[in-house]
Amino acid sequence: MTNNDFLKKILSNEGTAVFESLYGSEMAETERQRYARLIEEMPKDTGFFGPCNDVHIFSAPGRTELGGNHTDHNRGRVLAASIQMDAVAVVAPRSDRQVFFRSAGFPDVQINLDDKDGKPDLAPKPEETGTTDSLVRGIAAEFTRQGVDVRGFSANASNTVLNGSGLSSSAAVEVLIAKIFDGLYGGDRFSAVELAKMSQKAENVYFGKPCGLMDQAASASGGAVAIDFADPAAPLVRQITFDPLSLGFALCVVHTRGSHADLTPDYAAIPQEMQAVAGYFGKSYLREVDLSHVVSAASEIRKTTGDRALLRAIHFFNEDNRAGVMAALLEELASVESLAVKQEIMGRFLDLVNESGDSSWKLLQNIYSPRDIAAQEIALALAVSNEFFHSRGLQAACRVHGGGFAGTIQAYVPAGALDDYRACMETLFGTGALTVLRIRPVGAVEVKFR
Repeated sequence: MTNNDFLKKILSNEGTAVFESLYGSEMAETERQRYARLIEEMPKDTGFFGPCNDVHIFSAPGRTELGGNHTDHNRGRVLAASIQMDAVAVVAPRSDRQVFFRSAGFPDVQINLDDKDGKPDLAPKPEETGTTDSLVRGIAAEFTRQGVDVRGFSANASNTVLNGSGLSSSAAVEVLIAKIFDGLYGGDRFSAVELAKMSQKAENVYFGKPCGLMDQAASASGGAVAIDFADPAAPLVRQITFDPLSLGFALCVVHTRGSHADLTPDYAAIPQEMQAVAGYFGKSYLREVDLSHVVSAASEIRKTTGDRALLRAIHFFNEDNRAGVMAALLEELASVESLAVKQEIMGRFLDLVNESGDSSWKLLQNIYSPRDIAAQEIALALAVSNEFFHSRGLQAACRVHGGGFAGTIQAYVPAGALDDYRACMETLFGTGALTVLRIRPVGAVEVKFR
């Protein structure tokens, strides 16, 4: 389809239906204009994008963590969901093996998947570490290993996933690139989990950042997803229908605008300490150990690992179990018709959200960095949120969101109290600190118009 053909489709009534399905009615017009702008920009720079006679559009969403805080790296269970904010690219395939990728606010990517002699050049490059270039090369390498004859493409992209919010803007870009290669050259034959694993490997090996698979799996799959990482090579992923707004709750994140600088040691210490407790039993991951054994040996374990590692291990076992129960509740919620029963189930779910938040605060201890005890934005957001809810007698919930130490909290707020809660949070953290999330029913996708 040409640029002009796509523009006509985007501006049509059919286009409205597509945008509402992905972004909700309140965001449909904004997203329509965003897509149109990306298409219109490409012919203005033919030196970068080249000919655009065969245009495709791809989208990969950000994600929110619903349950399972810091469980995936020890082969536990998590509950996550894709959201309405996404990375989108207007893409034209190329006959050569060059990739041109432009995204507003980021350096242009212009790489060749072949070396100067025309041979595949898909090994990691130290000079590309930490760049989008590395992700493109790494994902292309994974498709090549799967027997796909990848070629290049030109892409004009836009990413609305908030940076530093724990909503996984980086995973959205990785999965977007994987979906582009799959859509253009892979015949759409790779599953969401396969795309996620390719993306994760590119981030681990090429980009140089260790990460679990939760972010990529949630982005690729869409909707709410329960993921069991007992076998990380073949994680079990179940999609679940979940729409908190239909039950009167706004799902929000509050960006506390704390600095993520120099937090790498704090993040790294969590899996290291959990694995140290597992190591006491000769195991590599806590999923391979029983909580009862840890408690029985606690007096000896603490001598080896320290108290914090033991507390974090206890968090893992409780949170892993809680994530499983939360997923079961959402599946039950989706299966019943009675509004009264739905509300009762939702109440039990919110109780577990609060329990998750308490465990992260007291046991996992990822609410603020112990190396900077003066900066406790996450703790402040949670404390003020709980006071707001309790003083009004609201059924609500809040918890740390994502990695912790800085960044965002997550809250379920009764829709009627949303405006007051927004004002409360923005008084503390500034205008625009609160974002209402919509759970998007589809994951990484080629956006098509009939």
